[in-house]
Amino acid sequence: MANAYPMDRQAVYDDYERARQTFHRLLETASEADLARPTCGTRWTNEQLLWHMLFGYMLLRPLLVLGRLFGRLPRGVGRTFARLLNAATVPFDFVNYVGPVGAVKIFGPRRMAATFDRVIASLLRRLAAESEAGLARGMHYPVRWDPFFRDFMTLADIYRYPTQHFDFHYRQLTLANGR
Repeated sequence: MANAYPMDRQAVYDDYERARQTFHRLLETASEADLARPTCGTRWTNEQLLWHMLFGYMLLRPLLVLGRLFGRLPRGVGRTFARLLNAATVPFDFVNYVGPVGAVKIFGPRRMAATFDRVIASLLRRLAAESEAGLARGMHYPVRWDPFFRDFMTLADIYRYPTQHFDFHYRQLTLANGR
């Protein structure tokens, strides 16, 4: 299940930087009315969806910890854990929805931008320190939680996840600046 080829770290660095610049541009050019506008295909406003997009990168840290831990355990343990998480999809969906609704009351656009920068910088430092063997480690994931989760993902796959998530939700924004 491990990747047969070394991870293209530069591609991940480039994708993270593209997402970071895009995130900043979106926040800098959006008016209050833009941020309050409903998105396409979600129950969130643009501001809430932007926070959710940021959270996809914030979530990477605990996903990496889980991947490292379960990557050292027998596969059956991780498979069972993923099944348990899949069984908890309804509560997860609720928390996944209300999180951004509450978070934007605490995190304004300026704070979201600064947080995005810190998270990206931290993830890039972690990626630079990863060994190829570490990147090949992986675990089973709850595929019902996210369309980008696959049954088994390596840490290399997980490093790519937040940008896939970001790009997907980017298309749901309804900002007047045309995204």
